[in-house]
Amino acid sequence: MSILSHLSRYRFLKLFLTTWLIVIFLFSHGSASSQNPVSSESENSQSLELVKNIRRLTVTENVKRTVLENGLTILTKEVHNAPVVTVQVWYKVGSRNEEPGINGISHQLEHLMFKGTKDRPVQFGKLFSALGSDSNAFTSYDQTAYYSTAEPEKLNSLLVLEADRMQNSLINAEHLASEKRVVISELQGYENSPEYRLNRAVMEAAFPDHPYGLPVGGTKADVERFTVEQVREYYEKFYNPEQAVLVIVGDFQTSETLEKVKEVFGKIQNQKSTIDQPKPKTPSLKSHTPIVLREPGAGLLLQIIYPVPDLKQPDIPALDVMDYILTVGRNSYLYQLLVESGLANEISTNVASLRDGGWYEMLVNAAPNQNLQKIDQLLMDAIANLTQIGVTPEQVEQAKTQLVANTILNSRDLTSQAMQLGNDEVTADDYTYTERYLDSVRQVKVADVMAVINKYLKPEARTVGFFEPTQKQTKDIGDKTATSQTRENFVPASPEPLSEVMKYLPPQALSSRKREITLPQSFTLVNGIKLLLLPDKSTPTVTLNGYIQAGTELEPMHQAGLASLVADSLMDGTKTKDSTTISENLERRGVNLDFEATQEGVNIEGSSLAEDLPILLETLADVVKESTFPNKELELSRQQALAAIDLDLDDTNKVAERTFIQSIYPKKHPLHRLPTEESIKGIKRQDVINFKAKYYRPDTTILTLVGDFEVEKVRSLIQNLLGDWQATGKAPTVEYPTVTLPATILHLNPILEGKNQAITYMGSTGIKRKDPRYYAALVLNQILGGDTLSSRLGSQVRDRQGLTYGIYSDFHAGKDVGTFVIEMQTSAQDAKLAIASTSKILQQIHQQGVTELEVETAKRTLISQYKVSLANPDHLAARILTNQVYGLDTSELHNFNQKIQQVTLSQVNQAARELLHPDKIVVVTAGPPIIANQNK
Repeated sequence: MSILSHLSRYRFLKLFLTTWLIVIFLFSHGSASSQNPVSSESENSQSLELVKNIRRLTVTENVKRTVLENGLTILTKEVHNAPVVTVQVWYKVGSRNEEPGINGISHQLEHLMFKGTKDRPVQFGKLFSALGSDSNAFTSYDQTAYYSTAEPEKLNSLLVLEADRMQNSLINAEHLASEKRVVISELQGYENSPEYRLNRAVMEAAFPDHPYGLPVGGTKADVERFTVEQVREYYEKFYNPEQAVLVIVGDFQTSETLEKVKEVFGKIQNQKSTIDQPKPKTPSLKSHTPIVLREPGAGLLLQIIYPVPDLKQPDIPALDVMDYILTVGRNSYLYQLLVESGLANEISTNVASLRDGGWYEMLVNAAPNQNLQKIDQLLMDAIANLTQIGVTPEQVEQAKTQLVANTILNSRDLTSQAMQLGNDEVTADDYTYTERYLDSVRQVKVADVMAVINKYLKPEARTVGFFEPTQKQTKDIGDKTATSQTRENFVPASPEPLSEVMKYLPPQALSSRKREITLPQSFTLVNGIKLLLLPDKSTPTVTLNGYIQAGTELEPMHQAGLASLVADSLMDGTKTKDSTTISENLERRGVNLDFEATQEGVNIEGSSLAEDLPILLETLADVVKESTFPNKELELSRQQALAAIDLDLDDTNKVAERTFIQSIYPKKHPLHRLPTEESIKGIKRQDVINFKAKYYRPDTTILTLVGDFEVEKVRSLIQNLLGDWQATGKAPTVEYPTVTLPATILHLNPILEGKNQAITYMGSTGIKRKDPRYYAALVLNQILGGDTLSSRLGSQVRDRQGLTYGIYSDFHAGKDVGTFVIEMQTSAQDAKLAIASTSKILQQIHQQGVTELEVETAKRTLISQYKVSLANPDHLAARILTNQVYGLDTSELHNFNQKIQQVTLSQVNQAARELLHPDKIVVVTAGPPIIANQNK
């Protein structure tokens, strides 16, 4: 359950975190035609042909639109390439329908929709979990949506549950009080972020007379004032068939599914309500003197907002092409101006085009000791200069290619496809909107881009905000001294037994067919590179996942951060290409390639259209073999690494994680080492060159490819590109010291000024991936804290007590002993009570074990969720790679579910006794000082 208060730059729905910690799903672009079409001979170049040659997006192919007599709109699309179906219900209500005084009521209602119905008075999260469904919800400006993705035999059950809560949701004083507490905890988490606080202030100033200026999640003051009557009336007005769109995409039969939909949804009547709905005005941004926030935090921030029209206006495609030219990619206009020059660490932009209007937003993370006013003036001068010199046909065509390619690449999984259909139907009143929008993008010309720059990026139209931190965290918080935890005498109330939940589960259809998971073909080149290739013709795309054993575990003791500096600098230049050329080769076709150093190795992630796979692989081969680490670019990477440390030390989650890890692992352990300002500054260019030469080697490299390709052609191509890459000496090995448990409970409270929400990490060392108890540990974890609504921790700490917005547990198992950790977010006054409640639940499971019904339900959930995850090519490629990294056979891909099914109750309870240590854990609570709860 999340707030969508910000929009992504691409025309696709994909889960990711924005800079202010809010989960987002929305589209930002779309229009039917381009304005001011101008033909130019120079624009009919080869780059234009690249755009034309990109296969048309086919998300709306075979979509059937049906409207029931009660007004419910249904969009169905059969996709039979994987045994998965997604069911989504989109309601035409969001913060756009609010006003001061009831700000946040849409989001509050979204939370209450999981609390049960008249006929099913149980937490719906538990019902979805029992079905093995990947389910959640979000609230945004123009809509609220609920989604579930599961196996096809669960389809009818999902429909019954969604129909039930559309008409029968329980909204009472007890539930509202509990979820108010949860929502306030969520809002406090957002308030921890300077980016969120700055954005909220700028949006409020920019849209003083429109709901778009209100925070999507609301304010604490408004949330506290909500009454049961207000929320119930709001529910009755907006949660009706005529206000909803039902989207079903996946492996099902349309005719019989529509009959079921008519049966369960057709009888729902539209309710009448006397609640007054505010009439949205056309938003118009106001010109202001800059807003200046001087508050605790890290990093200088500059935010600028310009007005743009609503999503149906013809200027939107040209605005999006303009956005790509300005900021997308290393060679973009403003990236070169600000980031490559060292003035900023990052610039992010976004075209938000909604029902009532929108805005173009720029957010600049300035480098330390820079002057925000000067950067702001530089931006204005640069845009003014651009209006004079213009953009080139090559820039326009490259931007169009990137935009179209990214849209296709990010609509590969069924959930994203359904979200695109739902969003387009609700926001634009037309489920084909994105495809028409892309057709318009393909027609954008230089004159169109120049027209929107001159029309919308006017200095007088801007609303500007500066964030200037008042202090900087200078000490690594992980060095805080541990103290013994204060014990709380708290006994949690017993949640309803699982048997009570199961009786409310709708009946499921019998599985009609079994499908064997296709295994990747495995090859090992002469030089030791391992290839795992899995053809998949369902989309014209390719996903790359790779690994090189060159992670942080191999860094010298005094050079923490070296592995990351190497990985981040690989594409800064090679023996034959500079960084500009490397970026151009990728960006002109919308190809993505990224390297990230983790504990155990360097992760490689890439994606491209199928026809561009050679470009992806050629670039990969060039940078891993021939990178040169030019001085200028390396220093820029160092500056960004230093800035990242500053930001981490102001991030409650990062501080809690750092402190937790360094409290579990001793100083001489590889996992204890974390980058500091001193270690980053001490790394020399020759250290980077030496680390790369020593640890980047073919015999520790694994490449996984999933997508539209011919196996032999790809194997041959990789052999030609990487076959001459040779290793010298033996592959690296790492000796991990033995880690012991703490003698007692250790409690740490690293304090960060200006934070409202506390983040707590609780846990100890865990197990290796090859530990025979691994599968039992997964089942145990699912019962304990695998889901924030249905697990024991979720049921008690989150749902019953309302102490946290989210609580999870996990066994992080790797090549060596990993960690067992519970993570939660609370207010300062609730932290001790939440920790005490969590500790008690740990004690109960450790001493008393779990039940047979819990084990069987957890196993079904894990098996179902595993099947769902493999339908996403990103998840599938990552799973194939991970299995290989940890030395598992390729058959693990389809043996995993069998191993989960074989787990017994006695094995789970044995794992609880051996792996949970309630009296020997580290408890880290980062954020504000912990306050004793007076109501406990």
